[in-house]
Amino acid sequence: MTRRQIREQIFMVLFQALFHQSDDIDGQIRIFLDEEETPISDEDREYIEKKTGDIVKNLPEIDSLLNEVSEGWSTKRMSRVDLTLLRLAVYEMKYEKLPEGVAINEAVELAKKYGAENSQSFVNGILGKIA
Repeated sequence: MTRRQIREQIFMVLFQALFHQSDDIDGQIRIFLDEEETPISDEDREYIEKKTGDIVKNLPEIDSLLNEVSEGWSTKRMSRVDLTLLRLAVYEMKYEKLPEGVAINEAVELAKKYGAENSQSFVNGILGKIA
């Protein structure tokens, strides 16, 4: 799988987790990956599990940063798609030290695919403030 495909898998796992109890993220990750139709190598699976777990572990700090920069939009008011994309991108920028431009571009591309009409500009604006 390419890094973009892996990122998309992580986005989908994180999005799905919003609808379930957060205390069993490992179980949710396994269920999602087991049901995935696209074959995932053991190496990619391990990476997806680790990164998703790390993002969930850092959600309080990530959400705090998002709430600081998103004027008039607390994380509670954001669409679940946008919030998930923002969390993933902030994690990549702040914890993985992925170049900010790359993280923002990847989040915007996913927003075009999964978000609402204005998602890409919203995601781009919030991430631009963080960068």
